[in-house]
Parts: sequence; C-alpha cells; structure tokens
Amino acid sequence: MPTCDTLICDVQILDGSGGEPQTGSVAVDGNRIQAVGKLDGYSARNAIDGEGKVLAPGFIDVHTHDDLYLIHNPEMLPKLSQGVTTVTVGNCGISAAPVQLRSELPDPMNLLGNAHAFRYPTFSAYVAAVNAVQPAVNVAALVGHTALRNNHMDRLDRTAAATEIESMCAQLRESLDHGALGLSTGLAYLSANSASTEEVMALAEPLFQAGAIYTTHLRSESETVLQAMDEAFRIGQHAKVPVVISHLKCAGINNWGRSGEVLQSLDAARGRQTVGCDCYPYAASSSTLDVRHVDERATITITWSTPHPEMAGQTLAQIAKACDVTQIEAARRLQPAGAIYHIISEDDMRTILRHPGTMIGSDGLPNDPLPHPRLWGTFPRVLGYYRREQKLFSLSEAVRKMTGLPAQRFGLTDRGLVREGNSADLVLFNAETVRDVATFADPARVAEGIEAVWVNGVLSYRNQAVTGQRAGRFLPRQSIT
Repeated sequence: MPTCDTLICDVQILDGSGGEPQTGSVAVDGNRIQAVGKLDGYSARNAIDGEGKVLAPGFIDVHTHDDLYLIHNPEMLPKLSQGVTTVTVGNCGISAAPVQLRSELPDPMNLLGNAHAFRYPTFSAYVAAVNAVQPAVNVAALVGHTALRNNHMDRLDRTAAATEIESMCAQLRESLDHGALGLSTGLAYLSANSASTEEVMALAEPLFQAGAIYTTHLRSESETVLQAMDEAFRIGQHAKVPVVISHLKCAGINNWGRSGEVLQSLDAARGRQTVGCDCYPYAASSSTLDVRHVDERATITITWSTPHPEMAGQTLAQIAKACDVTQIEAARRLQPAGAIYHIISEDDMRTILRHPGTMIGSDGLPNDPLPHPRLWGTFPRVLGYYRREQKLFSLSEAVRKMTGLPAQRFGLTDRGLVREGNSADLVLFNAETVRDVATFADPARVAEGIEAVWVNGVLSYRNQAVTGQRAGRFLPRQSIT
C-alpha cells in the first residue's frame, strides 16, 4: 500500500495548464507532489476531504513590493490568505538588495520601508536573510535598476556615465550569480526617468548569458505608452532576453479607450520575441504622490504623508479645498506621500486582464498604512468577481494566469502545475464562494473561500488563519526562456 504525508481527496484538480478540471486526489510526500489522480488504496498520515472543491497550484504573485515586509512579517498573511505561495519582489526598479544608501532614500524606494530597513548591501545577504526568517511563502527576486543607480551615482537626475554603468553591471552580475531572476526598471519615476535607453540596454546585456529576464514599469503609461512599449521591446531585443511589462494599463483620463492599440503593440512584439505582461484587477493605481499625475478630474486619495500624516484617508480635492490651494500645490505640501489614483478605465482594465498573455500581479504596497485593496484581494477578486460574476474568462483560464503562465514566464520549472514530482505548493478553494472583501475604505480584510494553502508540502493556512507552520524559501533563478 503506497503511503504519503498528506492525501487531499475528492477534489476538482485544476492543474494550472488551462485544461479542464479532473476529479481525483493529490498525494503529497515531503515537499513534493507524489501522485495525482484516482488514488485508491493510499495511506496518509494526514487525510483531508476536499468535498469536491477546487485544488490548484499555489498562486504566483508576479508583481509585489514585499521585499522587506516579508522579513519583518514572515507570516505573510496578506498573500497567504489569497492562496499565494510565491511572491516575486524587486519590481519597478526598486529592490531591497543590493542597496548601499549614499544619502537619503530616493523615491520610490521609500515604498519598501524606511532607510533603516535597507540592510542588504549584497544580493547574497538578502538571500540569507530570507532563508533565515523562512517566510510563509516562497520568494523570487529581481534586482532594481533604481537601486543600482542609487549605489553608484551621486545624483539620479541624469543618465549614468560609462564607468557607473560598468559598476552597476558588475553588481548585477554578482546578484545573478546568487540567483536573481533578472533586472527590473521603473523608468516612469524621477529617480530613473533620466536614464537613457542606451543605459538600460547596457545594463540588460548580462541577462542573456545568465538566462535571466527584463521587467519594466514603462517610461510612460499614458499618452506616450506605445513609444514606451517600443523602448521596452527594443531593450529586450538588444539583450536577447524575455520582457515583462509590469501592470500594463492605459493611465490617465485622456488615455482611456486605448487598450486595443496597446494590446495590438504587445501582440506584434509577441510575434518576434518573448514578451508578456501582468495586470491587477482594479481601475485604480497606487504609488507615491507625484504632481505630474495630478488631474483634478480624477479622485486621488492620500494614503500617507510624512509632513502631514493626519491627511491620510482624505482626497486631494478635499485637502486642497480646506487649504484654499490648487490640488497641485496641495500635493507639493504633502510630499513625500502616497496616493491611490482613480485614473484607469474599467473597460480598458478588463480588456487587458482578459488577454491570454496577461498574468496576475497584485502590485500591493504592504507598508502603506492605508493600502490599496489589491494587497489583500487581487487573486480572490479575479476568481470571484471577474471570473464567476462577470464571466471574463473560464475558471481554468483564471487559474492558468495565476499559476502555469507565470511559472513558465519566470522559469519556476517545478511550480505552477499540479504534476507528479513538482513542489507541493497548493491551494484549495470554493469556486462558488471565493471572493475579495477588501475595500478602499477597509482594505486589510481576509478573503473568503480560500479553504487551505500548502507551501512546499506544509499546511500553512486553513480556516481563514495561518497555522503557524512556515515553509517558504528563496527560489534561485532557473533559466528563463
């Protein structure tokens, strides 16, 4: 009689490939999936009756800013409660490592934490810290372009000199040698906006030999989004590496209705190189407060402000009216600050979300005192609201966008699929009740319908609570194709 540690019986298995569900059981032994299918006669130390619910690969959050949060909050409840078993950190050009602060913490690196939290001058030091705390989820990490610029440049409002690029490349190579996924940029931010395309091309060159990836928060997500996409594709072609466009959107009211041409550009590039994108399922963005993005036609909510913390939770319009100033002037007085911008068309977001090349990424900001609800609700929102209620795609396609597709895109070769021999990252959920309950007014709320989560074979979440058993680990890069 075959034996295993855990047997999850009577489940609808969605294996992450996009195929239809299959009724059966999954046997887990150690940190691996031992068997999948009709498993009569198995003996298990722990048997769980799935009661006909859906068992899928653990969700992979491809776009997070959990870099430092997961070290200080290793239980990772905002993600584990959604069924997320792996997070990708280091997005948008900002990463926890390698970082050696030269002076003040540049915006938007302050989204990750305060200056005292940046304690990892080398990538290997960060890897060691992750493994030491053993967070409840797995961690894969990119190296941020802005972090590298901060390490080697005296000021960030210019393009890098040849010697500075050489120093940044050396540090990037060292990080790749210790398992970094690749390079991320945040060219829209002032700390990287002055970087030339040639600077980024040079920095991307080490990625090819390492089998790594290039991800980017585009230089523009509004009027010049197509030019920004073209720049990203050219960088990928130059370096001969895959490209992922982060949180693809048509930002700004003047830019609404352009999702068709944006996706046409994406598909044209997909015909000649490896390109993908991620998207969060909300018609609002969240970042630091930038006066360039202030539009009095849009609702902008302040989530934090260093000089005026009492303003958190108010809209920029309310603050401007109370102070009898323009919204732009109010924004200047509040900086540095964080904001939620309601500047995305729901129709555009749905169109991008539905695209077969789109992965799901939360882009949540866990250090924000009043975070965007995407931090707690992204994955259940896709499964509940957009799949079940809005019928934007099938359940199998929704799961593929969260599992098999991101595992393939980021080279996580033994995850993202329910297959014999793969790592036992699994989520059991009720397809009829799963839903997000986090709101803009009350964002830190655990989703409903996520029944159980296993990370590397360890039951880490059940009955809307962590079990106290953490089994996450740092995931070094495998070759990305």
